[in-house]
Amino acid sequence: MKILAAMSGGVDSAVAAARAVDAGHEVVGVHLALSRMPGTMRTGSRGCCTIEDSRDAHRVAGMLGIPFYVWDFSERFKEDIVDDFIAEYSQGRTPNPCMRCNERIKFAALLDRALALGFDAVATGHYAEIVYDQDGHPELHRGVDMNKDQSYVLGVLTEDQLRHCYFPIGASASKADVRAEAADRGFPVANKPDSYDICFIPDGDTKAWLADKIPMRPGLIKDQEGNALGEHDGAMTFTIGQRKGLALERPAADGKPRYVVDIDARNNTVTVGGREALSVDRLEGIRATWCGQPAQNMGDSEDTALDCEVQIRAHAEPVSARVWLGDVVTQAPESEYNVPTPRPAGQTLHVAVKEPLSGVAPGQTMVIYEGTRVLGQATIDRANRVA
Repeated sequence: MKILAAMSGGVDSAVAAARAVDAGHEVVGVHLALSRMPGTMRTGSRGCCTIEDSRDAHRVAGMLGIPFYVWDFSERFKEDIVDDFIAEYSQGRTPNPCMRCNERIKFAALLDRALALGFDAVATGHYAEIVYDQDGHPELHRGVDMNKDQSYVLGVLTEDQLRHCYFPIGASASKADVRAEAADRGFPVANKPDSYDICFIPDGDTKAWLADKIPMRPGLIKDQEGNALGEHDGAMTFTIGQRKGLALERPAADGKPRYVVDIDARNNTVTVGGREALSVDRLEGIRATWCGQPAQNMGDSEDTALDCEVQIRAHAEPVSARVWLGDVVTQAPESEYNVPTPRPAGQTLHVAVKEPLSGVAPGQTMVIYEGTRVLGQATIDRANRVA
């Protein structure tokens, strides 16, 4: 096959490209320039897609003897990822930019260009596997190394996209094995730290970054009875489950810590409560998509729901749940901010978890699993608090 290897400059994508070459494929390496500041340098494990990363990817491509290019997707990244991130936070939601990047950049914009140029598939360094069923339909499954499994952030992929994806390291026993292989090959990135946090906020200070992008208005922090406990600089910089940085003027009556349990962006109010107030037992998701063939045995009511598992964060433990399809949303409420609607038309996904979840925030992604297989995903729009 003719493979376009997306090379981030890290160890995983380097080994993925090397394995594609070893498998006899015709491989071309490409690094995506996503930053609007191309001269940015990486600081330890913070940041990605920097000039240092592009140089590391170029060096590995040279060692593999494959052509290498840098494609500038920075404008598309700003519009589809950064602007979306700002819009979601302005509504009091907590988005997952890595999900959006996979959905709109790596496996949409990049894959579309690759196919237009005659490539058969895009290879990445994700820890996940693609398995074909007896009828030839692709399925996305968890990677062998559960500690590094990245199937969650790939849950947005469609069946057609899966047909053109190639994950050479998904069957690797561990990240240590991948690093050892990179060292054996002499790759300079063998011990390079993994990137973490949000790539376009390399210093990790999301609140300060947002304060430069969203007009901030002082408002009240209240308890669940409506009593004012303090003030904040802007409700949009908080997230559900947050404990630190509340600066409350008086402690709780029981002396226990308090957490953000609700964010009202329209009224600029943050509500706090005890840990028990974070427990939820039902979720409602929008923008639902299937990862491969739709589940055949999922009904449209709780009585005909599918028994499966749901995962609400990239590294969270999956929990047993029942899932069913709900009513179709045809119209969204007006937004106070000039941003994309939070309630696009489409079918909703309802989830009833068998054990309460904690700290679920609207805007997060829930991914549905059946065993190791990813069935699909949806953006959490509402969460029902345990009575």
